Amino acid sequence: MTSTVFSEQEIQRLRTETKGAENSIHFNNAGSSLPPDVVVKTMVNYLQEEAVNGGYETEYHYREQIDNTYSLIARLINAEKEEIALVENASTAWGIAFNGLHFRQGDVVITSEMEYVTNLIGFLNARQLYGIDIKVIPNDARGNFSLAHLEAAITPQTRLIAITHIASATGGIMPVAEIGIIARKHGILYLVDACQSVGQMPVDVQQINCDMLSVTGRKYLRAPRGTGFLYVRKEVQDQLKPLFMDGHSIEWINETEYQLRNDAMRFELYEKSRALTLGLAKAVEYAMGLGMERIWQRVQSLAALLREQLSHINGIAIHDIGDHQCGIVTFSIKGMDSQRVKSELAARNIHVSVGVARSTLLFMNRHQLPDVVRASVHYYNTEHEIKTMCAVLASIIL
Repeated sequence: MTSTVFSEQEIQRLRTETKGAENSIHFNNAGSSLPPDVVVKTMVNYLQEEAVNGGYETEYHYREQIDNTYSLIARLINAEKEEIALVENASTAWGIAFNGLHFRQGDVVITSEMEYVTNLIGFLNARQLYGIDIKVIPNDARGNFSLAHLEAAITPQTRLIAITHIASATGGIMPVAEIGIIARKHGILYLVDACQSVGQMPVDVQQINCDMLSVTGRKYLRAPRGTGFLYVRKEVQDQLKPLFMDGHSIEWINETEYQLRNDAMRFELYEKSRALTLGLAKAVEYAMGLGMERIWQRVQSLAALLREQLSHINGIAIHDIGDHQCGIVTFSIKGMDSQRVKSELAARNIHVSVGVARSTLLFMNRHQLPDVVRASVHYYNTEHEIKTMCAVLASIIL
């Protein structure tokens, strides 16, 4: 039985406010959620006004709302406005943070087997460029990250702990707050990729003790594609070199020198879509209006129901690991390619995605998984939609 934290009437209202919910069963929220109608309307209205009045003129008219985007995001993750930079996606945010560090030969980066492909590429590139070492902490037999192994792996050469909060291709959750305690105790910089967690569960950077956090808008936040943000703790901002700069990034300049601005906006460039920025702001506002704890309870409950129903279908193997799991549910059907499963579901207007091996390469290789079907639920999904998809899967197997 799913949680009653949202009433049936409220769920129906939320679905009415989501145009896409009328047309399909959308279980691809870990890829890109269906946006609330108010998010789309906010962007369209801005673009229409921009077309009539001009880009700079419209930006000036909306300057307070645009500026308030930083404050809303700061409230969402319990940060300060000055610690937020707006960027295009989580990969950009993560790249700005990671590549902004001053690595030296022999520096060690500690990560987990759940790390996303973009981040793994970053590690390998830094190893080629600077001669860093990469230490991977494997999960234990139950699929949980070993804090004891992390503690034992730390040496004076450890420069960074970089962890993906929720992996792309499995529903397990990393203990980021406990890792943060260890990182802070040893004075090690701590970077968290929260692209799959912000929007589906409460994320508090003070509780996590992270120095940097990368986030995308299009996934569980239900914001537009092309939006995201980077959190950089005020105390470590000077430890990161900006990868690019423009007049927006600096406080002042003369003919021989310049001074960076005194906040995280130093990691941005001036030119970006203001319509998308306002769409992101509206999505954050929408999520906070519902309450992140309520959203998280609903997502967990729906995911548990989906796993339970999948477990009763002969031929389906569920691949989620760890004692703590989220709204991402991964599975495979014996003898059937995951892409075919996705196509069969798509033909019936049910959206899932395929998690390929390279997306979470270390985990997938360790478990000899070439790919998995990924069904990711959100609070606007329903029990009936879950039953419908499971009935379709059962018919496919037969």
